[in-house]
Amino acid sequence: MTETNQPKKPSSLEQRVTTAVGLVAVLLVVLVVRGWLAAAVAAACVALSAYEELRAFHTRGHRPVWWPSFAALILCAPLIIIRSHEAAILATFACSFALSLCVMCRKKPDLLDIVFSALPLLTVVLPGLCLLGLLNTQPEALQVMLLVMVFAVSIGCDTAAYFVGSNVGGPKLCPAISPNKTISGAIGGLCGSVALAVLTGVAIGWLFPDYTGFPPLWANALVGLIAGVAAQVGDLFASMVKRYCGIKDYGHLFPGHGGMLDRMDSILFTSIVIYCYRVILLGIG
Repeated sequence: MTETNQPKKPSSLEQRVTTAVGLVAVLLVVLVVRGWLAAAVAAACVALSAYEELRAFHTRGHRPVWWPSFAALILCAPLIIIRSHEAAILATFACSFALSLCVMCRKKPDLLDIVFSALPLLTVVLPGLCLLGLLNTQPEALQVMLLVMVFAVSIGCDTAAYFVGSNVGGPKLCPAISPNKTISGAIGGLCGSVALAVLTGVAIGWLFPDYTGFPPLWANALVGLIAGVAAQVGDLFASMVKRYCGIKDYGHLFPGHGGMLDRMDSILFTSIVIYCYRVILLGIG
């Protein structure tokens, strides 16, 4: 019997944990530095996510127009950071009009190509712009709270949903889209998102003790609940796209985690809720 000296390959769980630790470390650095570095990193992540979704639709046999999603991101990112969301919305509508015109001018126009050209714009770029828009929030204490809340709620929801669903089980949530997700896991995810939203408010309050304009904790709990729903909808939508396109992951960028969009799906949808929290509940335009 011969012995082999080949190194043992890391398990899937080990890969996921190692990658997750690395991603959290990078995230913490970006959140501490913030500013234009955070904007550049966020814009790059959104651009790669849009590319992965467009590539998935192309793999399915559709012919989406690629450039409007990237043009909208390039045009709107500085607008939403420096000015406000109104200008970014107008630029996004202009890109939507352009992609429709591009498809209609083809020799064989297909309505589905307009749909699959617009989906990355609506489900990746616009939510990504909401994330970028949080970077111009003033004062700094609120900016930190909102940015941390986006990621804390998403991570709390995903983690709690996984552990509760794995240990409790029960009826499936959307078996036609994601056979492994359960109703118990979804409820656990909502509890996790609420808990992390409240804890974020408490922790940032400790970091900025001189600032008195933080929203009440019940408001953070409410937005955590809504954002938890949004995070799970984003995750399910991403799974639905993958199932439709016949792919397991959007890419292989992160070992054990798939592509960028596999990591950004719930974060992007959560960003919409947190940005609305910024604009509506906090009264910041």
